[in-house]
Amino acid sequence: MEPPKNRSHTPIVSVNDYDKIDAQYIPNTDARALSIGQSTWDREDISLKIWRHNGKQWKGNSEEMPVHRCLDLAILFLASIKKDKNLPYPTCSLQLMVDRDDLFDEIRNFYESPDNKKHIDARLNELRNLLNDWYEREGGLK
Repeated sequence: MEPPKNRSHTPIVSVNDYDKIDAQYIPNTDARALSIGQSTWDREDISLKIWRHNGKQWKGNSEEMPVHRCLDLAILFLASIKKDKNLPYPTCSLQLMVDRDDLFDEIRNFYESPDNKKHIDARLNELRNLLNDWYEREGGLK
């Protein structure tokens, strides 16, 4: 399914039919497309959006976020699965803190379950390959 083109977020590049590749949520997901495009809050800004559809109409809770927040969430997830709860967080630009020690292991357990690990590792490998290619072509980020 293609995201609508008449909304305040204007898709420039999209992943259509995302419900067919939404990892462990196939086929029971309401996420039907992903896009990167002109943001709702500033036409000069770029944002990412998850488009949700209930089978009849586009849902109002479709999320739009600035690109840096998407990357910050990836950093948060990776730092959390890498962390030993008895040691400080791995060095990163975010000031991460454990809010619930009693639930902390659930993040790693979620990641390490075979079905989740399979889907997440595939995406992490693709991200690593894209970053490696970026660094090789661009000579690293300045």
